[in-house]
Amino acid sequence: MAAAVPFGASVLAQTKPVPIGIELYSVRNELMKDLPGTVTAVAKQGYQIVEFYSPYFQWSVQQAKDVRKLLDDLGIRCLSTHNGGNSITPEGLPKAIELNQIIGSKYIVLASPGKVSGIDGWKGLAERLTATAEKLRPLGMAAGFHNHQLEWRPVDGQRPMDILAAGTPKDVALQLDCGTCVEAGADPVAWIQANPGRIKSTHLKDWSKSRGYAVAFGEGDVPWKPLLDAAEGVGGVEYHLIEQETSPEGEAIAMAQRCLENYRKLRAGRA
Repeated sequence: MAAAVPFGASVLAQTKPVPIGIELYSVRNELMKDLPGTVTAVAKQGYQIVEFYSPYFQWSVQQAKDVRKLLDDLGIRCLSTHNGGNSITPEGLPKAIELNQIIGSKYIVLASPGKVSGIDGWKGLAERLTATAEKLRPLGMAAGFHNHQLEWRPVDGQRPMDILAAGTPKDVALQLDCGTCVEAGADPVAWIQANPGRIKSTHLKDWSKSRGYAVAFGEGDVPWKPLLDAAEGVGGVEYHLIEQETSPEGEAIAMAQRCLENYRKLRAGRA
């Protein structure tokens, strides 16, 4: 994959950019009040992809079909969902599969590991993800894991993220939450390079030492240019998802627009 980009060239300069989407947790209050209106608003801003988070799991089949029609009418896609642990249990996985297939999503991404104790606990989580992947693979779907700060903190000398990466098959996507990685003191570029082909999607969440997550994309401390180069090169990323989870009350839609404008400036080499 890395060989597809000439040595020394920047992926940011490619003529066919990776699709840009939004993690809808960014506009969660608006989404809970008016899902069609909120999804329409971000589509009009120029987002090409949306990722629904855990409340989607409560939808009926008809609600999922209505959402799929909305996405199709707007010309946007949902390629993954952000899930709680109940989505990958033996009882919950069939429902997650059904809903994801209806809305067109390929990746069922575990967003939180729940309570995990010690190295054996993380190895057990890797086994659960592997079992999920085996059930999804014949369906043309895949499992994924989304990191937060916890997974970068060593447990008995081992980082949980390294345990999960080593203990799962290559088609389990390692969805990189960039801001939490940087806040935890990990190197996101080194992580991508150590796991070629596995960073199928990112959460482009920024973080600032002085302001935390109350910053728009491109206005914090995450090293975006080398990170995007690595993700779109050796990382094998298929799409990006902007996430901004700490906007002032009532300003989430405006913040989503600001993040997208900053992203476009970065891609155009003007940031």
